[in-house]
Amino acid sequence: MRTTQNPADTSTWLPLDGLAPGFDANKAPLSGTLAGRWINLTMADGTRIAHKFGTESVAWSFQPPGHAVQEGEDPYEAFEVAPGLFYAQFQHVSSPGEAVSLFLDLDSGRALSVISTIGTASPAQTAVGQQFITGTIDGAEVEGSEPAPSTALVGGRVLWEYSTEHAYEHLYLSPRWYTWQCLSGPERGLADTDQQTTYQLRPGIFVFAWREKVVPCAAVTVADHRDAAALRSHGSLFGLHQDGSQPVHFTFGAHGRLLSRTTHPAAFDPARSW
Repeated sequence: MRTTQNPADTSTWLPLDGLAPGFDANKAPLSGTLAGRWINLTMADGTRIAHKFGTESVAWSFQPPGHAVQEGEDPYEAFEVAPGLFYAQFQHVSSPGEAVSLFLDLDSGRALSVISTIGTASPAQTAVGQQFITGTIDGAEVEGSEPAPSTALVGGRVLWEYSTEHAYEHLYLSPRWYTWQCLSGPERGLADTDQQTTYQLRPGIFVFAWREKVVPCAAVTVADHRDAAALRSHGSLFGLHQDGSQPVHFTFGAHGRLLSRTTHPAAFDPARSW
């Protein structure tokens, strides 16, 4: 499908709520493995978070150091990224301008939480900001390295297919920037360069999150890059409705493959800007 939009006029670009229909066709089946489990976390900043997962909702309590406990319960979706590694996504009912992407490695006892918050765009800030906080699972035997920023994707060019209609390529430019281009679907012909953050969860498995400046939204994905010919990702998009009055939040999935990889001379390697 070819877009009828004028790529040079960003005011005509498809809003986030216009992208949703059909974009989730390659979403993975939901996992029920977390249901019935208590998972308590101690985050790197000392915050304590308790999660009680049900079949469709998660009850949580949140206590930053020196502050009172906050509690809530929200609908959630969970995906199994790899054996023992889970991704849970939820939006706060009480604060709909905030969404949580929670990555739990039950084998290593490690966790990563990405908090996406809708704010106000400015020349120095995108409309949706993101915070990355590492932690450990209480009672688990903690092993290996904690989730950490990574430059491993820099230089890669990947094709991602979200449905039979929606296809995009990603060019991972540097530790801070990536370029996307729509190859098929209602945004065909559109492209932009946006800010990104990459964390490694396990060797070859990365959280890749980006923040768009034209459409007020941000995404969090977790992608398995271990097989370059059969990549798999799970993720969510979170931002504002076209009318700017309410959040839009949905999950999706994609199949991908590595198209090429650029190797820069050492003196010009953008990964060294980390």
